[in-house]
Amino acid sequence: MDRLRAPGLLPSGLVGPAWMVVACVAFAGLWVFIRLASEAMHPFAIVFWRNLMGLLWLLPMLLATPGLLRPARAPAHVRRATSGLVATYATFYAVANAPLATVLAINYTAPLFATVGAVLFLGERIRLWRSAALLLGFAGMLLVLRPGATEMTAGLWAAVVSALATAFSLVAIKALTGTDDPRAVAAWSFVLMLPVSFLVAIPFGPWPEARLWPILVSLGACAAAGQLALSRAFAAAEAGAVMPFDFVRFGLITLAGILLFGERYDALTLAGGAIILGSTVFIALRERLARISARPSGSPDT
Repeated sequence: MDRLRAPGLLPSGLVGPAWMVVACVAFAGLWVFIRLASEAMHPFAIVFWRNLMGLLWLLPMLLATPGLLRPARAPAHVRRATSGLVATYATFYAVANAPLATVLAINYTAPLFATVGAVLFLGERIRLWRSAALLLGFAGMLLVLRPGATEMTAGLWAAVVSALATAFSLVAIKALTGTDDPRAVAAWSFVLMLPVSFLVAIPFGPWPEARLWPILVSLGACAAAGQLALSRAFAAAEAGAVMPFDFVRFGLITLAGILLFGERYDALTLAGGAIILGSTVFIALRERLARISARPSGSPDT
């Protein structure tokens, strides 16, 4: 995967978006394998196998780069791993028990929740355009959920919890990629989540059947590749440069739900998802422009 960084392979401005597209493809595959595995396993048990298989896929990288995981940095990654663990459990449960495109549309509100959290807890100022985009994004979520007209199942509630927990993870990932190697950011999440997920998985079923092993191995590969690519995307570029490419994930997961699992989506659900994604992209782009305009004249655009 380091080949995307080879000199001259891609212009510097396209490295972050390229990694984001890789992450989108990997996460779309992950959701497909979660749904397939959930036909025979509880989602909470699948979380453990996601962490174990993902870590095994990352093991050659860890062995080839001694010192990548520095014990002194473990505490800094615990907060991200904690919110990531909650988000993972909620996402896996939602993917197993609700329509894929609906879950993804709700999950897209994570950056909106992160923006609200930054305003409430970090004292960030909120401009008129940002407020309008937030309102539009949450209106899109109401369009997807349609309270009163659509039954709020456990799967949909899990999707909402996933969006909230993912908001904390996004903030933590961006903060960590400013100081830590993106590979370490991805690997620490598997290392720290594995013991807890093992204990949680114990009550949820026996050893996987033989037919499930290819699914679990592939699931781990997609999880590892997605986390690595996402960390590299945020390390290589600002959110405003990479978020517009997240539409790839929406298209792939929606098609997977229709073609592989026979799901059907109404126009309001798809429109709501598009509105949510559009509002998060708009916020990311405007924040990027604001940072650029705030730089002293002549400062490099990094």
